[in-house]
Order: sequence, then structure tokens, then C-alpha cells
Amino acid sequence: MQIVQSIYCPNCGSKGERYYIFDRQLTRTQCQSCDYLMVCCTRTGKVIEAYAPGIYAR
Repeated sequence: MQIVQSIYCPNCGSKGERYYIFDRQLTRTQCQSCDYLMVCCTRTGKVIEAYAPGIYAR
């Protein structure tokens, strides 16, 4: 089962989507405008996969 929530992209501020995927215990946040993606484990909070163009890692 999954729930889709409309959000503002944390990268560019455009409309994005957050998917709560309960059977895999994941949250996927994505934006079609800037190609932002973040997949997190809902149980541990750890980031599994991330891609954020324009945000530089230190």
C-alpha cells in the first residue's frame, strides 16, 4: 500500500510528490521540475538513495 502527498520540493520549491510505501517501509520524495529524488527508510530514517542537482556535498 502507498499514499501520495503533494509537497513543495526542498530543492527548487516547485510542486513535488512524496510517496509513503508502507510494505517496504520507505518514503520517496521526488520533483519532476528539477529531477530531485530522495528515498529514506521510515523505520531508521536513513537515506537509501538521493539525487539533488544544485545541492553540493561538503
